[in-house]
Amino acid sequence: MNCFLYSLVLQWKLDIRSKSLLVTFYIVPLLFFLIMGGIFTSVMPGMGSTLIQSMIVMSVSMGAFLGLPPSLVEIYGSDIKKIYNANGVPIYLGLLTMVLSAFVHLMMTSIVILLLAPILFKASLPTQLPIFLLSLTIYIIVSLSIGCILGLTLKNQAKLTMLAQLVFLPSIMLSGIMFPISLLPDFLQVIGHVFPAYWGYRLMLDKGLRLENLWYLILVSCIAVITCILLMNKQKSE
Repeated sequence: MNCFLYSLVLQWKLDIRSKSLLVTFYIVPLLFFLIMGGIFTSVMPGMGSTLIQSMIVMSVSMGAFLGLPPSLVEIYGSDIKKIYNANGVPIYLGLLTMVLSAFVHLMMTSIVILLLAPILFKASLPTQLPIFLLSLTIYIIVSLSIGCILGLTLKNQAKLTMLAQLVFLPSIMLSGIMFPISLLPDFLQVIGHVFPAYWGYRLMLDKGLRLENLWYLILVSCIAVITCILLMNKQKSE
């Protein structure tokens, strides 16, 4: 337990010093929120009721898909993992500490948006805050599990960046957070349903914590966890 806590604290300190994580977890999401929040509420006044959910989906997606995977590649795509084996450290420890640290970062960014949106843009707060936070927690976990797959699958940073963008951009454009998804052609609406952002956004809306919005996220998280276990076993045998 002491080893785990030490690793978690160490990972947190490394994250704070990482410029790339600072950009993907805090600077870009919050700048996007500050700029686009005013634009959205001016162009579409009714968006004030869903602005918090929309901005949080964007922030979580960016952190999970663009921020976490490169950090995983630094460990599991290099010789650092050999140091784990040489010192008898479980191979999964790096993954676990990174995920927990990323979860805290994403939750902090989401809370900042939750607190500032009503003040800056007169956005509506969720009517049931505990349920909203539970829905947010679920969405962060699902998003991070997908980010783990990206980071454990690819060892080349250039290929990883390209694949992560292919996951991130459709998650934002086809989820309904930028504009009503009903404006899209039918085939793009169907594609949008594949990405967890579509379901996470609806899960965080008022009275959105229902099985019809939850089942797909549970399915994706289960598949992702099993895939990560298989990938970690492969890392251990290499």
